Amino acid sequence: MKRLKYYLLNQSSPNYNDIYEGKMIMPAGVNTEYHNDSTYWDDEIAYSITRTNKTVPDKPTVEIKIPIDLILKSDNIILSDDLYIFKDVVADCMLRMFIPYIEQLNELNDNRSRTYKENGHYFIYEPNGKILKRNSSYFNIVNRRYYINKSKNTISIPEKSLIDNQPKRCICIMLQIQLPHNNIKKTLQMLTKDLPNAVDSYIMQFDMDKLNIAISLAKKQVEIRQWLTKSEYCTFIANGSILPRYKGTDSPLDTAIPFISPKKAEIEISGIKGMGIKRGVTIITGGGYSGKSTVLDAISSGIYNHINGDGRELVITDETAVKISAEDGRSVKNVNISPFIKWLPNGDTSNFSTEHASGSTSQAANIMEAVNSNSKLLLIDEDKSATNFMIRDSIMKKLIEKEPIIPFTDRVNELYNQKDVSTILVIGGSSEYLSVADRVYMMENYMLLDVTDKAKALCINLQNKSKIEKTSWEHKRILLSKGFTSYPENSGTERLEISELGFIKIGDETINIKMLHDIITKEQINALAFIIRKLEISKLNDYINIDKNIEDLYKKIEKEGVDVLYSNFFTKCGRFLDLPRKQEVLAVINRMRKISFIK
Repeated sequence: MKRLKYYLLNQSSPNYNDIYEGKMIMPAGVNTEYHNDSTYWDDEIAYSITRTNKTVPDKPTVEIKIPIDLILKSDNIILSDDLYIFKDVVADCMLRMFIPYIEQLNELNDNRSRTYKENGHYFIYEPNGKILKRNSSYFNIVNRRYYINKSKNTISIPEKSLIDNQPKRCICIMLQIQLPHNNIKKTLQMLTKDLPNAVDSYIMQFDMDKLNIAISLAKKQVEIRQWLTKSEYCTFIANGSILPRYKGTDSPLDTAIPFISPKKAEIEISGIKGMGIKRGVTIITGGGYSGKSTVLDAISSGIYNHINGDGRELVITDETAVKISAEDGRSVKNVNISPFIKWLPNGDTSNFSTEHASGSTSQAANIMEAVNSNSKLLLIDEDKSATNFMIRDSIMKKLIEKEPIIPFTDRVNELYNQKDVSTILVIGGSSEYLSVADRVYMMENYMLLDVTDKAKALCINLQNKSKIEKTSWEHKRILLSKGFTSYPENSGTERLEISELGFIKIGDETINIKMLHDIITKEQINALAFIIRKLEISKLNDYINIDKNIEDLYKKIEKEGVDVLYSNFFTKCGRFLDLPRKQEVLAVINRMRKISFIK
């Protein structure tokens, strides 16, 4: 840390260029060598300091790299295999365990009468109850320091036999630090004393039991997911789960009634009992405010694993599930919506495009795009759907003979039988789906009941007798390079911004993503923006195999980490990134207005 102290005490300008440059001198007579390294060492722990972006020179990004063998004690070394297998879970747990140490620093440091810019502040990412791959905490192999500090910024490079420079596996935790304006003494205190002391305390007091609990839960979650992929089930909800959330939060509602499976639907996986929802068509119904939408929301959140104590930690859903709704006004490009829309005035529904989709055409496009992204489970809430797309009763069918819309109720079974795509629907106001459902559950007094037999008995004389021809679910398109760019027209500078209102602005595009319900953090939005930008700048030909390009980029992320996406050139994007699913990447691209596809 003494090299960092030297730069701060002797900085040539107030923009902290010296600490970002990390210029080192190795005297060698007339052949003096110069090295640059902005990683600073406190014994075995590295602190890499980088510029967040050009507009905030006094708010650096600091990445703390702690050798994992400093944390793992000898009696816990057996965890090393699990560290690799469950690396995202372990990294998540380690981040959560470090947060209190940063909060304590802020409590001691902050002064309510002064702004962060005046007083200084530590910013660390505080995740919700889901476990995601992040750049705020991850594992990496880190090269050790290759030099020895002499005085000031002077170094020497010893023979290899005299220094341990073997790379080590480290947990890397990222934070940002607002450095206090015109207060070098406090800056020194924050960077070179308080933060290293907090890291030392974290290592010394590390709670291995918490880590073991996190890994144990992860093993159960993996077992359940693996079991589901080989079974006839698409969702599992463990008995005792707490599904409701406090309003406006991701926290479990303490007063909620624990979930109990209907007896006929109860199964046991890896010693855990709960409700298994089979593939096919499942209806969840009930009166107003009965909790049926809460169940669907919990099922949707089950595409991600949750932390211990979240309440939904053993709610596990097919990882490809997509929540579908109507989306008036969205852009649609070259989508085959003919399975649901037979014809439109002056339009080809097998190759449909519009700048402002209606409720029905948008919902049809959302379903076709989800199926095309290899989703095997659709989650639909009646309240967020276009009524004319979802249902049309037998009387209306007789009255309106020239109706272009084939309601979803007429295709939902075919979608499963032909494409193996299951559907879970929340229905409260129509009986149309009861006759086509494989199973019907009802919420009553916040408890889920199996009412399949009763529902079927009521539908004996109401069977859906609509006969429609089977359709083609083919939806193959090729993305054209033209228009798929991060450069605005007639500009040599890229544009990438994240709006607080739910928009990604890239090139000439302003992409509305507010209706992408499976995006669960603003950090996923940050990552999505950078992913789209990476895909755009890496295009080589006039035609883009977008699925392959996304697959290749995700392989690169798996190998090099989520932060490989980030560029500090863009000043209106967040620094912390959570990795979204590939389905969300495709969904963002599908909402772009300047792009084109060909069949």
